[in-house]
Amino acid sequence: MSHTPYPSSYYAASANPTLDRAALRGGIETDVCVIGAGYTGLSTALFLLEHGFRVAILEAAKVGFGASGRNGGQIVNSYSRDIDTVERSVGSDEARLIGAMAFEGGRIIRDRVARYGIECDLKDGGVFAAFNAKQMHHLEAQKKLWERYGYDQLEMLDHDGIRNVVACERYSGGMLDHGGGHIHPLNLALGEAAAVESLGGVIYEQSPAVRIDRGANPRVHTPHGHVSAKFVVVAGNAYLGGLVPELAAKSMPCGTQVITTEPLDPALAATLLPQDYCVEDCNYLLDYYRLSADRRLIYGGGVVYGARDPADIESIIRPKMLKTFPQLEGTRIDFAWTGNFLMTLSRLPQVGRLDGNLYYSQGCSGHGVTYTHVAGKVIAEALRGQAERFDAFASLPHYPFPGGQTFSAPLSALGALYYNLRDRIGF
Repeated sequence: MSHTPYPSSYYAASANPTLDRAALRGGIETDVCVIGAGYTGLSTALFLLEHGFRVAILEAAKVGFGASGRNGGQIVNSYSRDIDTVERSVGSDEARLIGAMAFEGGRIIRDRVARYGIECDLKDGGVFAAFNAKQMHHLEAQKKLWERYGYDQLEMLDHDGIRNVVACERYSGGMLDHGGGHIHPLNLALGEAAAVESLGGVIYEQSPAVRIDRGANPRVHTPHGHVSAKFVVVAGNAYLGGLVPELAAKSMPCGTQVITTEPLDPALAATLLPQDYCVEDCNYLLDYYRLSADRRLIYGGGVVYGARDPADIESIIRPKMLKTFPQLEGTRIDFAWTGNFLMTLSRLPQVGRLDGNLYYSQGCSGHGVTYTHVAGKVIAEALRGQAERFDAFASLPHYPFPGGQTFSAPLSALGALYYNLRDRIGF
């Protein structure tokens, strides 16, 4: 059987030591079989194990191989579409529950880091940076919206305030989320995997799920074994493939690109981001960046619809970085990589159950670091018979992409081009 290693990235190069886990061979029985060892699967497994369930995780490659180990590393509250969109999509009771959960993911991450001693370079503070008055008005409305749901960690930044946190002349202002932050994403996943195993959970790597026998007693097959369980949790997101056809029809894998500089001079790094916050801008196709623990600038942006890998990532992202920080002209780029996330048409996550005992969560739409940790908790609650919060997410309406699998990517790219043009002209 072929061995799939981590793709080359700064995170893989700086990951905490971890052992290769064995592939599944033969048959086992357990209470819950989780498909995917990313944040959704790991979070679900941890909450279940903490309540006495037996759990086995099947991972096609390695823990955190997908978006969980390749993302920008930013702890950003709420969802890819904010709570006001949720309010327009579902009833008031469901919106109240989903809105309250919009700020729970960061707390879960911090609890996991503290409880299990996870070393993942956790730092507090995240900034939303605005280019123009329209985006500032949006941030002011967002602050009021989040405060309506009890969140009081936001601080508006004027023209001078934004320059105290990021050395960029392009921004007119912004908003600081004291409850935001950033982490080394792969090390968070590795730490959560170790926590799963410390509680008796079993993780099988290089063990892709190739078939699910549904029914009262589901069985998940891998190339060399199978897991019989009472419940199955599908947590493969953009790397699920066609395992569950019903889920593939209403989602689309997309790629995003990230570069990482050489280690910067300490004085230069401190000038770029004096408070060491992470930053994302307010454009539709946004840029995001932060400093690593060893003072590298990690800079990402752009979307490739349909998840094709660009031939030259640096040529796409480096100009964006230099537009933000021209003082980095001549700085060497040590790492460049891409990774896939799963987008839904509504940009809201898809949660539900099939056949009564097959649960799923997917479609974070580029906003998954916090949401996936909430998803694990609500799935675990549902399996324990407390499904109110799970059902609130499941009530969100979802639709197939226009054009089907053939035309969804080019049509989405065309729509993104329109919104990108709006960003450029400030409309």
